[in-house]
Amino acid sequence: MPMNRAHRKLCSSEEWAQTTKDRILPWALEGVDLGEDVLEIGPGYGANLRVLVEQVPRLTAVEIDGDTARLLQDTWGERARILHADGAATTLPDTSYDSVVCFTMLHHVPTAAHQDRIFAEAFRVLRPGGTFAGSDSQPGLRFRLLHFRDTMNTLRPDTLPARLTGAGFRDVSVDLHPESGGLRFRATRP
Repeated sequence: MPMNRAHRKLCSSEEWAQTTKDRILPWALEGVDLGEDVLEIGPGYGANLRVLVEQVPRLTAVEIDGDTARLLQDTWGERARILHADGAATTLPDTSYDSVVCFTMLHHVPTAAHQDRIFAEAFRVLRPGGTFAGSDSQPGLRFRLLHFRDTMNTLRPDTLPARLTGAGFRDVSVDLHPESGGLRFRATRP
């Protein structure tokens, strides 16, 4: 997992899980209909997964790190389908999900090209009319300190709409949180 020790400690903490539940997911998913079948790309230690599993009938989570995928399988495998795979190449069937989501993970993807492959994969597995939604952090001093010797490739809010449109999405919106400065996005597969 491309995170330093302090970052891993924070992301696996109960404090982070509570922040995710109380602040990040409510804002990121405000007004989004997730549907019945949901795919989460990059669940990490499962802070988002533990909220989503209570909200949707069927949840699949794709985690690139093998050790973390095994941890998620041990913890959530009876309630969610956990796959060890790259979110850019899941091998999941075409048009099989009502929504695809990812939260605070895209900045850990090392290149814009790899991020774009994740967008293309989200598009591929979505059913027509399905939603791709999520959030990510934006750079600031505290964020940069947390990512010291980490992978940190933040999304640019000015270029993200064109990148999502380039992957085939329509009805793209990108917003910045007025207080935290975090970014959220929504896009639809026609």
